[in-house]
Amino acid sequence: MSATLGATPTIVLVGHGMVGQRFLEALAERGLTATHRVVVLCEEPRPAYDRVALTSYFAGKTPEDLSMTDMEFIETHGIELFVGDPAETIDRESKKVTARSGQVFEYDILVLATGSFPFVPPVPGKDATGCFVYRTIEDLLAIEEYAKTAETGAVVGGGLLGLEAAGALKGLGLTSHIVEFAPRLMPVQVDDGGGAALLRTIQDMGLSVHTGVGTQEIVVDESGAVTGMKLSDGSELATDLVVFSAGVRPRDQLARDCGLTVGERGGITVDEQCRTVDDPHVFAIGECALASDGRVYGLVAPGYEQAETAAATIAADEAAFTGADLSTKLKLLGVDVASFGDAHGATADCLDVVYSDSRSGIYKKLVIGRDGELLGGILVGDADAYGTLKAFTGSVPPVSPESLVLPAGSGGGAQLGPSALPDDAIICSCHNVSKGAIRGAVTDHQCTTVPEVKKCTKAGTGCGSCVKVLGQLVTAELEAGGVVVDKGLCGCFSQTREELYEIVLALRINTYQDLLDRYGRDGAKGGDGCEICKPAVGSIIASLAPTIGASGYVLDGEQAALQDSNDHFLANLQKNGSYSVVPRIPGGEITPEGLIVIGEIARDFGLYTKITGGQRIDMFGARVEQLPVIWTRLVDAGFESGHAYGKSLRTVKSCVGQTWCRYGVQDSVRMAIDLELRYRGLRSPHKLKSAVSGCARECAEAQSKDFGVIATSNGWNLYVGGNGGATPRHADLLAQDLSDAELIRLIDRFLMFYIRTADRLERTSTWLERISGGLDHVRDVVVEDSLGICEELESLMADHVSHYADEWASTINDPEKLARFVSFVNAPDTPDPVVGFVPERGQIKPDLPLLSIGLRPADVLEGSAR
Repeated sequence: MSATLGATPTIVLVGHGMVGQRFLEALAERGLTATHRVVVLCEEPRPAYDRVALTSYFAGKTPEDLSMTDMEFIETHGIELFVGDPAETIDRESKKVTARSGQVFEYDILVLATGSFPFVPPVPGKDATGCFVYRTIEDLLAIEEYAKTAETGAVVGGGLLGLEAAGALKGLGLTSHIVEFAPRLMPVQVDDGGGAALLRTIQDMGLSVHTGVGTQEIVVDESGAVTGMKLSDGSELATDLVVFSAGVRPRDQLARDCGLTVGERGGITVDEQCRTVDDPHVFAIGECALASDGRVYGLVAPGYEQAETAAATIAADEAAFTGADLSTKLKLLGVDVASFGDAHGATADCLDVVYSDSRSGIYKKLVIGRDGELLGGILVGDADAYGTLKAFTGSVPPVSPESLVLPAGSGGGAQLGPSALPDDAIICSCHNVSKGAIRGAVTDHQCTTVPEVKKCTKAGTGCGSCVKVLGQLVTAELEAGGVVVDKGLCGCFSQTREELYEIVLALRINTYQDLLDRYGRDGAKGGDGCEICKPAVGSIIASLAPTIGASGYVLDGEQAALQDSNDHFLANLQKNGSYSVVPRIPGGEITPEGLIVIGEIARDFGLYTKITGGQRIDMFGARVEQLPVIWTRLVDAGFESGHAYGKSLRTVKSCVGQTWCRYGVQDSVRMAIDLELRYRGLRSPHKLKSAVSGCARECAEAQSKDFGVIATSNGWNLYVGGNGGATPRHADLLAQDLSDAELIRLIDRFLMFYIRTADRLERTSTWLERISGGLDHVRDVVVEDSLGICEELESLMADHVSHYADEWASTINDPEKLARFVSFVNAPDTPDPVVGFVPERGQIKPDLPLLSIGLRPADVLEGSAR
């Protein structure tokens, strides 16, 4: 078919990525969607999505979560979006675009936003089965599927996407390698010092890094599938899967084919208005464009600026794109990496101010001009100051450069907040939003929250690196205007969780209702509370139970109504309504008799069994009425609750240590057992995980835990604030070469200080980054006793240890407590009929179709027989 050019002028957009979507929004903001027909030809099978956050797919986000396209916006503005139908030819003489489907669109204005394509080095075997690129959601889906049958993966390229790809492969369970031709990782963003800090941290995470070598050949087997790589240094690397992430090239073939000028190294040549130099009716924006300054920009922020420039030009407004800030802040494999301004010190006569802590993987460099002007910098491992430092670039900061890189608590560090920035400082580079504009959103547009300011200014809606500074500015502006900023836990309490903890401890308040009636907001007193504060207060009361005179059993009286779903039945609720049972196996050590008991229980109750990552055995598929019976058999055999269901200590993993391993220098198993038995049942703001490694080889992965212990020849090193989950974080060294007693004393203090000061559902990793002063403040408090509270922290922990009681044993010995373990209160002997299972690999799995239609198993059987 052919779309006939009528009275309404037509804008055809070729490409619908992040920049293309921003162009559509810019058209709408200028009213052009009301005066023009807008046609969008999108090559991918889905509309624009957040390619910057692509790797978050492997952390649980769905393609729908990544979508940046509000279909209501598309429909409201009458935009004609053709998904999976890219442009194939352009006839500039007749001003027509032909799509793959055969549709022909006439245009008045044509905008090319075709982006870039991955560069794959021309090496033998590059097209073999098992070779992938890392660019689209479809690429990720293909990698995910192929990885199911692979054991080892290698990524060609150690830049941003390469590191993300390597992390994704590791997350998929593959042994992961990174091959980078440059002498360091992320060679564009960081210097040798930053690359060294990044390399150490990434290697500590278990990834193998090969720098200074190139890929010479992909080795394949007889079927054409990848089996390895040959490198330029003569070595070979065995691998089942290869991901090419060696950079990108502008997608300019459409432009070449229709006679538009492109750069020597690619990119459609445009002027300052993003109009092609050959044709005033054709624009190019984003990664396919060679800007007027001779650069192709691969970051999203310059692409957004180009999109806005093109839209403004089409609307006959004055606008120009003459270049952009290449500053960037990233979190790669849980490591903060940022660079801004003249990061590599290319300016004549500039000086470097460097702080490096190889032990903690932190590297900070500021580039300073002779007159004290901040020219740029590199931050690895700690980029909290990025937003402020970037905004000061091009000016002389009000404090010395040395104080800006030294850590807080070192005697020279300065906490220079965003309030010190001038109003013209750019806070959000993606959308070019200044501090003054953010202040104006609060004072002139009555915005009172970060989401409202985001909607008003677009700040923080791009890469997200400015959100922390944005929040600080909004709070500061509100407080400066006399507005009391509500930092309360929820609509029931005006106090924070930390403040409620102090109230409960100081006044020995041991019920939720008493706390709500005395300290709740006026409208909440006497009420039932909400789903935010009830479990939060329940956790506080449970963690302080022996000290404040409350019951330590979480299902006693009022406490039962405060618990989250898992705590209601002291087991983990699964997707089909059944529960899993995880007995405690301290340190991962178990006798053959214990294994037999667990096996017999799983067999007798038909449970699915799996070894967990915390060195325990999980039994899935128990009905609620079966839980006490299963617990009774476990308790009789010497087991107890593993608290897999609670916001409490989960496990303390261990390697075999010096008892068996020839590298071990301490008895890691004995220490892991001691720690797990000491902290079992300790309720906290979020779950706690730990591990003990018997030597520096770190087989127990202690540095990815909330508190981790690594043996040394002189004792133990204690690491805190690690996380190996959706947002990985390398733990920080708190103290080293500790004796057994010193280690336990510091862990006691650290855990109770965390429980005392953390927000609800805040892991130690997030808490350590949020709390004022960070690690140095925590070290001052728990090691040096700077606040004089260590004796109290130790006393609180001693109360917990001395009053611990197993929740499973407490339940099975009390008939009243057993009464809750039924599927139906009015029919206690009737099991839930929709909890069904089907066989798989010699075990069971949930029968989800049965669950979705709500039929009893008998109904399904009868239906299948008809």
